[in-house]
Amino acid sequence: MKRFSALFETIDQTRRTTAKVAALAEYFRTAPDDDKLWTIALFSRRRPRRTVTTARLREWAAERAGIPLWLLEESYGIVGDLAETISLILPAPAATHDDGLSIWIARLRALDHTDEAVRKAAILDAWNRMDPTERLVFNKLLTGGFRVGISRKLMTRALARATGQDASELAHRLMGDWTPDTTSYHALVEMPDDTSSRSRPYPFCLARGLEEEDPAALGAPEDWHAEWKWDGIRGQLILRGGAHHVWSRGEDLMTDRFPEFAETLDILPEGTVLDGEILAFADGTPLPFSTLQKRIGRKTVPKALRTEAPVILRAYDLLETDGQDIRARPFAARRAALENLLGGLPPDAPLQLSPDLGFRSWDELAALRATARTMRAEGVMLKHRESPYHAGRRTGGWWKWKLDPLTLDGVLIYAQQGHGRRANLFTDFTFAVWSGETLVPFTKAYSGLTDAEFRKITHWVRRNTLHRFGPVRQVRPEHVFEIAFEGIHASTRHKSGIALRFPRMARWRHDKPLAEASTLGDLRDMLAHHG
Repeated sequence: MKRFSALFETIDQTRRTTAKVAALAEYFRTAPDDDKLWTIALFSRRRPRRTVTTARLREWAAERAGIPLWLLEESYGIVGDLAETISLILPAPAATHDDGLSIWIARLRALDHTDEAVRKAAILDAWNRMDPTERLVFNKLLTGGFRVGISRKLMTRALARATGQDASELAHRLMGDWTPDTTSYHALVEMPDDTSSRSRPYPFCLARGLEEEDPAALGAPEDWHAEWKWDGIRGQLILRGGAHHVWSRGEDLMTDRFPEFAETLDILPEGTVLDGEILAFADGTPLPFSTLQKRIGRKTVPKALRTEAPVILRAYDLLETDGQDIRARPFAARRAALENLLGGLPPDAPLQLSPDLGFRSWDELAALRATARTMRAEGVMLKHRESPYHAGRRTGGWWKWKLDPLTLDGVLIYAQQGHGRRANLFTDFTFAVWSGETLVPFTKAYSGLTDAEFRKITHWVRRNTLHRFGPVRQVRPEHVFEIAFEGIHASTRHKSGIALRFPRMARWRHDKPLAEASTLGDLRDMLAHHG
């Protein structure tokens, strides 16, 4: 645990990518295999589930520190991170230990089936044997909030440096439905890969944004393939070993949520892997993302929901055919093979080819892009015809040219402090629009301002708080912000009756008086045109 905590501290305290990768590579060279396996799991979002409520942790920490609970809560409001708050208030340890990360995680998981007295005793004992950094990491594991400032790509790069293996091959090995309970470090990283995990997806190829670039700088239009950037869930459909598997880009296995795709076993050959977009789809057209959203969190999908929100996969790349990995082939060759594969499918199949937009000039593509919302798309995708299907995001091969966001002007009415490095700033805001002479809340936003603007609005919030509701402050309605967002749909969960997709603060409208903020009527008009 000491070794892992030191690694966490090193990564947390530097922004230099080279330093993070070097520290992680050294850890992978020297740590025990069981600890390395759990480190890979934690850094790829395979965290142990929370075994103790945060309410109990607050109570036990306050009791151990000899302070009233209200003081811990006030401290938490300033620090902004419960795990860090607890690690700071606890007294110095009276004992020590030499146990590794995997041992402590095993102890944590064993608490899942014990009574509260046993859990409390075990956690107090752990706190009493750990230094402050170990306590911070331990608390993050306890609360289920373990996150670290290094991407999976950098973690894989460090593992490749430590083992001498190819980073792309390692990225593929680390994908899929494995846990530290189902494999070992040796089997996951070191053994020859016999592709025994038939459900394993490939690392997704990602695109860079073109919004700030001139498309003409990409060269001749004929070198590029264009298609719609669909507003759904990116996924891979895998047909191997007589079974089908559906994976999201975030490595969520979603097979049971989309039973329609079982039909593809009868219409596609064994050893096929497709990349595409899962869309709610009916009567020949995509449905709003909010319709698809009804199925995202479901473990099982009843027949009524399948009728209400039918889905298809709009396929746009072929990664494996006849069991052969073809990602290294040029996109044009993969696209031709995909068109040939899907060309004879019945029209009611839950699988369609994403159409080629077939543009002849950049101006023509710009005109097509402007109509994307009528297709329920977010913009267009550009793929160089010679590009391989690489892992992760690289410049040059794939670009996404999204539409300019929709915007409204909202009035700031509530504020809440942020977390982490912004724990002392107010960064989480609620905005309202006018309904007659009443302000109706319609969205929350957390990003978009500069650090200087966050500091300025924080100073203002502290001087203009009208009421407090726990960590939330109601503020004087005085400031207008332009809110940018990607989509809009009706919602019974929101007081305005409308929800926004990916809202953020585009700018602080110092030039706009309160009375000129947007209205609920503006929201409804926008819903009618873009919802």
